[in-house]
Amino acid sequence: MTLQQLKYIVAINRYRNFAKAADACGISQPTLSAMLVKLEEELDVRIFERSNKSVQPTSSGEKIIRQAERTIAEAERITWLVNEDKGSIAGELLLAIGPTIAPYILPKFIRHYVEDYPSVKLRVMELKTDAMLNELLLGHLDAGIAISGNMRQGVLEIPLYTERFMVYLSEHCWRKLPVFRPENLEHEKMWVMKEAQCLRESAFSFCKARTKGRHVYEAGSIDTLIRIVDENGGFTIIPEMHLPFLSDKQRENVRRIEGDYLSQRRVSLYIREDYIRQSMLNTITKTLLRFMPDKMMEERIVKYGIKL
Repeated sequence: MTLQQLKYIVAINRYRNFAKAADACGISQPTLSAMLVKLEEELDVRIFERSNKSVQPTSSGEKIIRQAERTIAEAERITWLVNEDKGSIAGELLLAIGPTIAPYILPKFIRHYVEDYPSVKLRVMELKTDAMLNELLLGHLDAGIAISGNMRQGVLEIPLYTERFMVYLSEHCWRKLPVFRPENLEHEKMWVMKEAQCLRESAFSFCKARTKGRHVYEAGSIDTLIRIVDENGGFTIIPEMHLPFLSDKQRENVRRIEGDYLSQRRVSLYIREDYIRQSMLNTITKTLLRFMPDKMMEERIVKYGIKL
C-alpha cells in the first residue's frame, strides 16, 4: 500500500468516473485501474463496485476512503511544517467564497494575489456555507470566506471584516429624508434577497418578520433587487461594498441607517481546527488588506495578521 494508491482511490471516489479521476491524477486510465486492483488484492476487499454506468464505493470502501483522506492530509502536513519553518510560501491554495460575498472581493483578490504570490497555485470556487464547511472538514479546501456565526465542530472561525448595510430607496420613497429609520417605511414595500440579507443578526428586526410591509419578494441578486425598486418603488437593503456598482443617479437613493438596529454583517475566514499553514492564511489577509477599506477590516488582522 502506498500513499499514491490512497490518492488514487480518493480521486475515484470524488469524481465517480475513472477517466476524470485518471486525468486529475495525471496518469492513464489503465494505470489507475491497475493500481486500484492491486490495492484491492492486497487488502483482500473490494473498494468500488463498478459498471459501465456507475462507480460506487462499497460499505468497506467508504471506510477505507475516509481513512485514506485522513492519511493523505496527515502526510501533507509534514511538507507544510517544513515549508512553514523555512518561511516558504508555495504550493496550492484551495479557497472557497460565499456567493453573496464573492462579487465584491473576488475580482480584485485574484488580481492582487496572482501578482504577489506567483509561486502559489490559487484555486477559488463559490460555495454556499454548508457545502463550504463540509469540504473543509473533508480536507478538500484550505480555507473558506463566508458570513460569520456559522459554527461547526472541527472548524475554526477567524473574523475578517465588518460591512455596514445601507438602504436603497426608490425615487418616490421618502427621498427627502437625510437618513433612514425603519419606522418611516413600515407600510412601504420591502424587497429582500433570499438567503443573503436576512442573515442571523445582520439586518433589521422587521427583515426577519417578513409579514411586515405590503409586499416581500425574494430575488436572486442585489442587482435584481435594485432594478425592482427602481421600477416598482419601495426599498431594499444593500451591503456597503455594493455602492461602487451603482450609477451616480442611483447613489442619490442610498441612505445610511440610524436607530437601535444591528445593520451590518460580519465576514469570517473558516479553516479546520488542525490547520497549520499559517503563512498561507496570511497571504489571504495580506491580499485583502491591499484593497479593502481599513475601517472595515478587523483591527487584530490589520495589526498582527493570523496567529495559529
